[in-house]
Amino acid sequence: MKLLPLFFTVVTFVITTHVIAQEKVNPGGLETIRGASTIDETRPAESLKRVIKDKNPIARNYVHQPPVVPHQTRGYRVDTNSNKCLNCHSWKYAAETGATKISLTHFETRDGKTLSDVSPRRYFCSQCHVTQADAAPLVENTFKPVESLGNE
Repeated sequence: MKLLPLFFTVVTFVITTHVIAQEKVNPGGLETIRGASTIDETRPAESLKRVIKDKNPIARNYVHQPPVVPHQTRGYRVDTNSNKCLNCHSWKYAAETGATKISLTHFETRDGKTLSDVSPRRYFCSQCHVTQADAAPLVENTFKPVESLGNE
């Protein structure tokens, strides 16, 4: 007698699980930047955007904005043992390479102490600086740069 309720519970569980597994996942009518798709759909990645080749520095839009990188950085090694960016942008090599020197702020610790070398919190360049790509904005916006920067 006690097995009958257990049997019905197991059968109900199996049927319910099977029905749920067959059901299509529904995103609820939401659409992302990538367009409408279901959660269980895997789409191929878009092709990489074309990187702007060695141009003048791209204008900044707000105060303290990290400058974007106007050249390719793919394959640059930046880890705890080396930093390819510093081969050109360090104060030691910037004059001979013609690269922009890293800011003095990159030598300061969180507590405001000035170090003789790049601060560990500013060592991993790609945390703030990104390679500028020839890509359209992902979403429409009405952003206006700070007037005092003179970007027209």
